[in-house]
Amino acid sequence: MVNIIVIGAGVVGLSSAVSIQREFPGLKVKVMADKFYEETTSIGAAGVFLPMSTNTPGVPIDVLTRWCETSWNAFSKMATSDQASTTGQTLSHGFVLNRTRMTEIPLYAKFVYGFRKMTSEELIRLGVYDNFRFGYEVTTIITNMRKYLTWLMNQFTSNGGEIEKRKLGSLSELCAQCDVVVNCSGLGGRQLCEDKLIYPIRGHLIKVDAPSVKDWIYTDAMAQIFPSDDFTVIGEVRGKEHDYSKTLDPSDSQGIMKRCLRAWPALTGAKILGDWVGLRPMREPVRLETEVMRLPQGTLNVVHNYGHGFNGVALSWGTAVETTEKVKEILSKQPLSKL
Repeated sequence: MVNIIVIGAGVVGLSSAVSIQREFPGLKVKVMADKFYEETTSIGAAGVFLPMSTNTPGVPIDVLTRWCETSWNAFSKMATSDQASTTGQTLSHGFVLNRTRMTEIPLYAKFVYGFRKMTSEELIRLGVYDNFRFGYEVTTIITNMRKYLTWLMNQFTSNGGEIEKRKLGSLSELCAQCDVVVNCSGLGGRQLCEDKLIYPIRGHLIKVDAPSVKDWIYTDAMAQIFPSDDFTVIGEVRGKEHDYSKTLDPSDSQGIMKRCLRAWPALTGAKILGDWVGLRPMREPVRLETEVMRLPQGTLNVVHNYGHGFNGVALSWGTAVETTEKVKEILSKQPLSKL
């Protein structure tokens, strides 16, 4: 019998699994999911570290800050190491462009390498002042999710982690199969836990070939541009709430292209490589807590870690470390199953 079963193979699930292995190198850990890599929502994430408190409602600011700090320290260490090309983190310069003034300094400003308000003259020279009257120059980290998910999985399996492709109908199916279940099921929490607080936010991204675009652009006008190693991703960070459809809508694609070209005309003529639609799991607040389920088959100890919404990548390592601490608390109070 395995000691820990982690449900979910997105960035939150894999980060939690690796973090648990590091804390408990002798335990048997299994990642169980019905979707891996290309099928996960995480694969489509832009991966830019720009967490904002407004995107994570219901979480106390001190808790949110702690999660962000833990993640930033991990990503920063990887980005400046000789393994950065493998882990996928890159120091990246870009611009936050707004039509309205920020009412407060954003949370990410506490951590990123650089955050500076731009003058009107600078925005005019940049060619965006007609659409965006307020701008901020930021140097942060972008994570290439294809590389990072691959690296996390390699870390997990090389440390002896097991993989099982399986779709669960209920958490009760795992009763008596492990010591602790770590539930990183994302939207799956709606079914597995009958959690009505979690809902999808539909995101639509377009991959384009735009090698001349080097800086990322984040706006409050539903237009975001993020260059990566192989292509540039453009799209909308805030999508349609409570929309479960993953069907591509040509009118959505046209709207994204129009808004992004208006924000950054240098994209003109970029070749479209493909579209991607994903459903971000949003919950108010993020669910990170321990639950003891009393079932007819016995007791099931669960640590829930899901509902990160827009800040999934930015919070992933921070919530993984806190999840590991909760697992540690559970294991300290009970005898482990035999390996």
